[in-house]
Formats: sequence, C-alpha cells, structure tokens
Amino acid sequence: MSGSGTPSPLPQADDPTGLQSFAVQLRRMNNEFNRIAQEFAHAQGLHPTDMQALIAILDADADADADADAPDEPMTPGRLRKQLNLTSGAVTACLDRLERAGHIRRVRAADDRRVVHLEYAERARGLAREYFRPLAHGTDTARGRFTPEELTVIVRFLTEMNRELVLLRQHAS
Repeated sequence: MSGSGTPSPLPQADDPTGLQSFAVQLRRMNNEFNRIAQEFAHAQGLHPTDMQALIAILDADADADADADAPDEPMTPGRLRKQLNLTSGAVTACLDRLERAGHIRRVRAADDRRVVHLEYAERARGLAREYFRPLAHGTDTARGRFTPEELTVIVRFLTEMNRELVLLRQHAS
C-alpha cells in the first residue's frame, strides 16, 4: 500500500497482462511450436529451413495477409525467398529437396507459364495433418476454456501481433 491508502500498482513482473508476462508466454508458446515443428522435420528428414518453407507455402493458401506485399496471390519462389530471407540458390535447393521428398509441387501459372506457383502436395498435407492432429486437439481444448468473446479478443491480439512482427521485419530490411 502507498501512503495515500490506495494499493500500489503491481510490479511489471507480477502483472499477468504486462509486457514482460506477454513476452514470456509468447516465447514459451513459440518454443513449444518450434519443438513440435522440429520433431516433424526430423521425422521427415527435413532441414529446419525446409519446414519454414512448408509452413509459408501452406499459410499462403490459408491467409491472404501472410505477405502484405502480395495478398491473395499463390506462393512463388520469389515470394518465398523474400519471406525466408534466403538467396535464390538456397530457395532453389530447398524447393528441390521438398519436391523430391513429395512435400510440394511446382505448378506453372495458367496465365503466364513463366510464373511458378508452389503448392503443398496432397499426400504431404495428409501426413502433416496426421502428425499435427494432437496439436490441433490441444488447441481446441484450450479454445474451449474461453468464451466466444474472449476468443475474439485473443484472435484480434494475435492478428495485431503478427502485423507488428511483419512491420518490424520490413523496417529491418
């Protein structure tokens, strides 16, 4: 208590909605997601960069906001290179490995045969779906502990956090 009779504000470390608490929880969640993804990559004989590429290709279909520079467009090797901050040669090597392993397909655009779109192969999609099913169940269990209104706020926070991370990355380049 302060001398005025009002409670003292909680120190930042003890504030469950404070910046430090958010940072700790976001790091923990990110580390757990990374461990699960690394285990999948290891089980599939993939390099961590290959896993990042697979996620980017999968998300390009699901989220038009994944790349603010090219919304509503399929993933291309050029977009992937930019998103993963790799050289053209490194992206080509990564895509060659993923294609040989049956995880992706390169598909020529119908309107411009010079453009290559990257697609997550259906067989690989099923393999990933099966592997990550426990994560999906865990996510659904956690979601079930919140009201629809709370989930709306959580999704809004995650959307804004992702937007800030994209801006941070763009300003760094």
